[in-house]
Amino acid sequence: MSLPAPADQDLLRTLAPQVLAALLRRHAGAFDACEDAVQEALLAAAEQWPRDGRPDNPRGWLVTVASRRLVDLVRSDRARREREERLFLATPQSELLGRPADADPDADRDDSLALLFLCCHPALTAPSRIALTLRAVGGLSTAQIAAAFLVPEATMAQRISRAKQTIRGSGLPFALPGPAEADGRLREVLQVLYLVFNEGYTATAGDGLTAPALSDEAIRLTRLLHRLLPRDAEVMGLLALMLLTDARRPARTGPDGGLVPLAEQDRGRWDAAAIAEGTALVERALPAGRVGPYQLQAAIAALHDEAPDVAATDWPQILALYDLLLRVAPGPVPALNRVVALAEVRGPAAALKELDALAGELDRNHRYHAVRGELLLRTGDAPAATAAFRRGAALAPSLPERRHLTERARRLARTGPDA
Repeated sequence: MSLPAPADQDLLRTLAPQVLAALLRRHAGAFDACEDAVQEALLAAAEQWPRDGRPDNPRGWLVTVASRRLVDLVRSDRARREREERLFLATPQSELLGRPADADPDADRDDSLALLFLCCHPALTAPSRIALTLRAVGGLSTAQIAAAFLVPEATMAQRISRAKQTIRGSGLPFALPGPAEADGRLREVLQVLYLVFNEGYTATAGDGLTAPALSDEAIRLTRLLHRLLPRDAEVMGLLALMLLTDARRPARTGPDGGLVPLAEQDRGRWDAAAIAEGTALVERALPAGRVGPYQLQAAIAALHDEAPDVAATDWPQILALYDLLLRVAPGPVPALNRVVALAEVRGPAAALKELDALAGELDRNHRYHAVRGELLLRTGDAPAATAAFRRGAALAPSLPERRHLTERARRLARTGPDA
C-alpha cells in the first residue's frame, strides 16, 4: 500500500474528527461503531487516494465511506443485534442504501465543536475527558495517549471505554449546549485543552521535561476551537497563552536534557513567530469582552516574552495582572506565581511573608519549595534554602525537575550562598 502524501495525511487528520462528528450526529448512541467506521474510511483513503487521486470533496467522500462501513459493521455483528435494530430504525432507508454525501444537505456541516463538547462533558471525569478528547478529536491512538501519560495501554483503553460507556448509558445528546449552559460547558472544554497543553509543556512524570506531542496537539485543537468560535475572547486568550508559553520550549532544556530556568534561557532561541502571533491574539482578546483568566495569563506571558532579559521585565505590570487574576480566578497556583513577581517588585522578605500563607495548600507542591528556596537564598539564609531545594526535589514528579533541584541543593551546600 502506498503511503498518502504528507498533504493528504494532514488533511485526513484534520477531517477525521469532522467525519466522526457527522456520524455521531445521526447515531449518537453508537460511539464505538462510529469510531471504527471512521478508521475504516481513513484506511480506505490511505489506500485509494495515492492511486486514484484525492476526490473533489474529501470530507464528503469520507462521510459516505464511513456511513457505509458503519452499516456493514452493524449488519455483520450478530452479537449486537439490539444495537443493529436501534440503528436501522433510526436511519432512513435511502441512507442505508448509500446515498452520496453530496446529496446530504448537512454534508458540509462541521460538527467538530459538538464533538469537543461531548468529549468534555461534565458527566465524565477529568482524566476521561482528556483521554476521549485526544482519541476522538485529536485522532491519537490509544497507545500514543498511554505513552504520553506513562500508563499501560490497557489502562488507557479502559479509561476511554468507560468514557464511551458513560456517554452511551447516560444518553448525552450529540448537540451543542443551549445558551444557559454553553458558557460553563465551554469552560470545561478550555480546561481540558489547557490540561493537555500543561502535561505536554511540563510532564508530570517520566524522564523527559516535556512531551511535545501533547502540547502540539493541544495547540492544534485550540486553533480548531478558535476557528469555530473566532470571536470568543477566552478561546483567543487560551490560544495566545499556549503559543506564548510554548515559544520558550526550545530554550527550556540544555544539551543533556536538563531543565534551564527562565532567567538562564537563551532568549534568542525562543520562537519569534509564535510570540508575535500570541501577542497579536492578546491584543485582540483583551478589548473583545469580559476579561477572563486565560487572557490575563496570556498577557503575563506576553510581558515575559517581550522582555530582553529578566531584569528588563515589567514586573510591576505582571504583579498588577496577577492581582487581577486572583480576583477573577483565585487559587493557590496563581498565588504562588504572584509571589515570584512580588519578590521582584518588593523584595524577597515581603514575598516570603506571603509565601508562608500558602504553606497549607502547597506544602506537597515541589514548586512551592523551589520558590521558597530561591527567596531564602536571596535573603542570605543558605542552610534553609538548601533544605527547601531538597524538599522540592523529593516532591518533584519528573526526573529533570528532580535533578535540577537536587543539583541546586548540592551546589549550595558545597559552595554557600554564591552557588
